[in-house]
Amino acid sequence: MVYPITYRRPSHVSYTSSSESIPDSQTRQTLNASIRSGSSGMSHGIPEALSFDRIIAGGVCPPCTTRDFMNYLRYIELAAENLQFFLWYRDYAKRFNDLPENQQALSPEWTDVNSEPENQARFNHLNPETAAIFEGTDFANEPRVAEPERDNPFFTPPHTPNDNSYKRDGESFDSSEASFALTSKTDHTQRASGAFERAGLKWKPLSVQPYREEISRIISIYIADGGTRQLNLSSRERTAVLHALQNTTHPSALHHVITTVEWTLRCQAHPNFIRWTICNGNRPRVIFARGLGVSGIVLGLATATILTLSSAGRAWRVISILGLLIGISTLVAAWKGMCVVLHGMHHRHLRPWELFSSDDEPSGYDMKGNSVDSLTSNSSSNSYEDEPWIAKYEKRNVIRKVFDREVWIQEPALRQIQDTIFLQAILAAFILSIIIVGIFCAIPHGNYF
Repeated sequence: MVYPITYRRPSHVSYTSSSESIPDSQTRQTLNASIRSGSSGMSHGIPEALSFDRIIAGGVCPPCTTRDFMNYLRYIELAAENLQFFLWYRDYAKRFNDLPENQQALSPEWTDVNSEPENQARFNHLNPETAAIFEGTDFANEPRVAEPERDNPFFTPPHTPNDNSYKRDGESFDSSEASFALTSKTDHTQRASGAFERAGLKWKPLSVQPYREEISRIISIYIADGGTRQLNLSSRERTAVLHALQNTTHPSALHHVITTVEWTLRCQAHPNFIRWTICNGNRPRVIFARGLGVSGIVLGLATATILTLSSAGRAWRVISILGLLIGISTLVAAWKGMCVVLHGMHHRHLRPWELFSSDDEPSGYDMKGNSVDSLTSNSSSNSYEDEPWIAKYEKRNVIRKVFDREVWIQEPALRQIQDTIFLQAILAAFILSIIIVGIFCAIPHGNYF
């Protein structure tokens, strides 16, 4: 089964230089449109089976899994922090929403009190004890609604969630195994405080709020200037999110940041990832395939020229169509990053970082997209220049790179895309070959030999 013959692979999307160039209304509008289009049929050359949501949910096979997406962003686009932050936020929002209501009340939902003053009373209704905690913050003047059980003098305050563990699907996990794990010994609270000072905000840590320590780590790593995985945020966005996180650890405090990050992933990184994944060969193999395509075309033209200049009958000139057909189809496929020989077996080359991976290394992500290795550890940098596979791959000669190890493509939707491109290449080669051979057949005999 193939897609329509008019199928076009996703176009390469250039990254915006700054998030300031994406207005918030446009961001939300485009994001919503992307979500809607991603759930119905083909969208911009991306079938529903390879949609962003299916990849994140773990509903695809290699080489289109969440781990493959992360590797692409890390080694090719150099922007893995966007997906790392998105996965952390999705997990964090789930954990926060699973908290008991009395714990969630410590971190009220955030709304920009400067731009939406009419919505203040809609979000936060604090009891006296909780309101006392927010003394001196933007929530101090919010309407207060007493809760009978909290007015009881024998009431025991809820236990604040421990930042070192959380529960998922009824099981307890240590943070060293979670997507927000921390292995660095950096004083994240101090770095977060410095970020607030540079933004002109007074740091008021409310340690009683759930996951306050984790939020301090996130600020230090993703929000603060010089963070190991600093997001590409404008100064205005950074100040706004710090203002929100200064008062609450509710996921809504990161609304504007996650909107920009998700827009970048859905509308820029995801199409580029699918376009890159369609290529089944490495660069040396693709260049080699292009060379074979050009050689086939030259051989076909030379054969047609010799037969035209000779005294052989016109029917013999049709033989040149074989070289032209093979050469043009190979060249068209290589132009789109595909090697027809690898495609014939539905194989692809292993990526350089896959060639030297060990079976003892962690698998990276489970089927739900949850991180289980250091790839998304919230303390390590995304820099990979010192990884051993780089030196090993550079030492390989060109011939060995051309015939690198191959692996079967498991994702059916990707194979269908490649089948469609191969069919397009064959069709284009057939039409062009017929035209070229027809021109040669119309030329009179040369009778030179």
